[in-house]
Amino acid sequence: MFESLQSRLGGVFDKLRGRGALSESDVDAALAEVRAALIEADVALPVVKDFIDKVRPRAIGENVIRSVSPAQQVIKIVHDVLVEVLGAENASLSLGSPPAPILMVGLQGSGKTTTSAKLALMLQTREKKRVLMASLDTTRPAAMEQLRVLGEQAGVAVLPIIAGQGPLDIARRAMASAKVGGYDAVILDTAGRQHVDEQLMAEVASVKKLVSPHETLLVADSLTGQDAVNIAKSFNDTVGISGIILTRVDGDGRGGAALSMRFVTGAPIKFLGAGEKLEALEPFFPARVAGRILDMGDVVSLVERAAEGIDKAEAEKLAAKMKKGQFDMNDLASQLGQMKKLGGMKGILGMLPGVGKIKDQLDAAGIDDRVITRQEAIIKSMTRAERGDPDLINGSRRKRIAAGSGVEVSEVNKLLKMHRQMADMMKKMGKGGRMPQMPGGPSGMMGGMFGGGMPPGFPRK
Repeated sequence: MFESLQSRLGGVFDKLRGRGALSESDVDAALAEVRAALIEADVALPVVKDFIDKVRPRAIGENVIRSVSPAQQVIKIVHDVLVEVLGAENASLSLGSPPAPILMVGLQGSGKTTTSAKLALMLQTREKKRVLMASLDTTRPAAMEQLRVLGEQAGVAVLPIIAGQGPLDIARRAMASAKVGGYDAVILDTAGRQHVDEQLMAEVASVKKLVSPHETLLVADSLTGQDAVNIAKSFNDTVGISGIILTRVDGDGRGGAALSMRFVTGAPIKFLGAGEKLEALEPFFPARVAGRILDMGDVVSLVERAAEGIDKAEAEKLAAKMKKGQFDMNDLASQLGQMKKLGGMKGILGMLPGVGKIKDQLDAAGIDDRVITRQEAIIKSMTRAERGDPDLINGSRRKRIAAGSGVEVSEVNKLLKMHRQMADMMKKMGKGGRMPQMPGGPSGMMGGMFGGGMPPGFPRK
């Protein structure tokens, strides 16, 4: 998300950095490009105007013009205004006294049912809440069955289906069951339509009046661009929403909807859905998102993701082996799996500062998360003895492993070379020494992982 905006703004600020001092005309020229970048990213025109009107007076102030690093000052101002537009801070859910009703609204196809299950799983695992889900969608075939299946996958309770009941009856039964069962929250998945209509709004309004939800969350597909903004405005004006969840943010390179929806509705974006997995729901932190847009990175989110995704027992096991100077193919397979849990190499790099500037070089280097899948296939094609002692793998074994995993022998060779470099590093660290210098530095090893050398200019420290 925000890739195109990040790229365009990066180019604008690079021009500013090349100037020792900034005149008012320099700032105006830069803001004209910022305006074009925002419009290109599908940000609503009123939001663009408001954004530029907030940035300009601060950017042409005396403190900036006479600053030692005026370009950095302008970037900070743009960052601060982005945070203002997106919301000052993360808006957490307001659950209140149990059982807290959470009303999920939105159009059909926005990912509302899947998002309901994602939210329930997050509340259950991170917040340690007991959650009950209920489908109020009596219009879409198999909608209730879909929520039941998702509930089984997530390990979340789902209200049993009773044929013939209407949305209000189901909502009433869900609240009664939650009280009796001692649940902390009830997620009510309402029906959607292909478009906003009176029947949809009347149904949602009736349910809201009955249950008095603590949260009314609009689930909107970020890929719909300006339509998502119009949908949000319609729901907010008619029903009233307390927050927004944007889905499929991993498929939208523009991100204009996120910048526009907060401005148009006044309701905060509370979560982002990135991926099909039930774990793929993350809280929305405006300052962190602003940092990603301006290529400042988001190391805090990366650390949090690592804390949640990395298996502590596996990490301790690897640490113990490192002390003994041991690192075999089973350990490498474990590390590749951990990397995938963190979002793959692209997901990790996307959260590091300055990576946006070398995006084209990274693409040219052939960095592709599918390579990790192929490397896992190579390791799985090895025998147990070969995984435990890679030195056993001679020429004929390499041909067999390549044939078994469907790759060229050269890819097997690259994987073995990468393993050797990592094993040497582990041995050195296990003995309490400094990390050894590898050919081409750490980036050389990364290039080996992905089937080619890292591009010139890739950070080596």
